[in-house]
Amino acid sequence: MTNQKKKILIVEDEKNIAQVLAFNLMQAGYDYDIAQDGEEGLRKALKGSFDLILLDIMLPKMDGFTVCRGIRMRLDTPIIMVTAKEEEIDKIMGLDLGADDYVTKPFSINVLLARIKANMRRASNEVVTGAKNSAVITVRDLVIDNEKYLVTKRGEELSLSKIEYDLLSFLAAHPEKPFSREELLTQVWGYEEFYGDRRTVDVTVSRLRAKVEDDPSHPQYIFSKHGLGYYFA
Repeated sequence: MTNQKKKILIVEDEKNIAQVLAFNLMQAGYDYDIAQDGEEGLRKALKGSFDLILLDIMLPKMDGFTVCRGIRMRLDTPIIMVTAKEEEIDKIMGLDLGADDYVTKPFSINVLLARIKANMRRASNEVVTGAKNSAVITVRDLVIDNEKYLVTKRGEELSLSKIEYDLLSFLAAHPEKPFSREELLTQVWGYEEFYGDRRTVDVTVSRLRAKVEDDPSHPQYIFSKHGLGYYFA
């Protein structure tokens, strides 16, 4: 019995880019579908069963940020934003809206395929972190339940994305130990050393602090140590 192919939705209005992506995904063993504007992309994403979504930012009818927000209201499907822009604010905004990763045009197909593979592995819990050794981690008001995949604070459930949960759980499983951005990209994101953008870690930590800390500017759980990285206290 053969394994079912993973299916990827390409949301891209430039036909030549969409065709290049489709060809390379097919060569890599994936199935695919294509949407050529934001409205079609959101509709297909919500109706179809996709394992990952490649989402361009500059789209007709509905931009990629709006599509990403709409998908995240309903689904946890991994999203890789594809942008022609170099501005840091676009990358940060995409991650803030719940995207898992981003690539900037022009990009290497090999790098993109590696990022796709890493995101799918993490989404299917194939990236093993040290947190899996502890069923429940309790630190003051915070409870991380790795069996239920649930985080509560003072008894209230926190709404975390999968990458936010994975990062928090990993850091909490190694209290007081600082991890560099590169180590976190390898251990939590599952990326190869040169395939991850370090800024992704900073933005995810910022989002996580906003949900976990009473005052993100004066954290009680997630700290940074200059020159070493992030750690859980």
